[in-house]
Amino acid sequence: MADDELALETLLEFINAVEAGIVAAKQRIKQAKQVYNIEAIKWEKAQGASGEYERSEDINSPDFKALLRDVQAHGSKMTVGNYFVWCFRNDAVLGRKLRKSRG
Repeated sequence: MADDELALETLLEFINAVEAGIVAAKQRIKQAKQVYNIEAIKWEKAQGASGEYERSEDINSPDFKALLRDVQAHGSKMTVGNYFVWCFRNDAVLGRKLRKSRG
């Protein structure tokens, strides 16, 4: 009987470990999913030291808020699709510029 109890205890520990792994994997997948549409954000043309770009302060847009959080999490600059996207110093304005295609 003691062997049966040990086997059940070991099985329960294994199931708990698998369950914890599944929960962690789901969280990572959710974080990795792009949860915004960059084209749904209102962008305005602007001119900067490095040429023309687009900027947005569309703070009422859920897409803007999600993109802003993502850019901030990536050191205030990242690539999204064909765009280089950055966050200005005040953290409430995003800029984007179409990446030049290589080739």
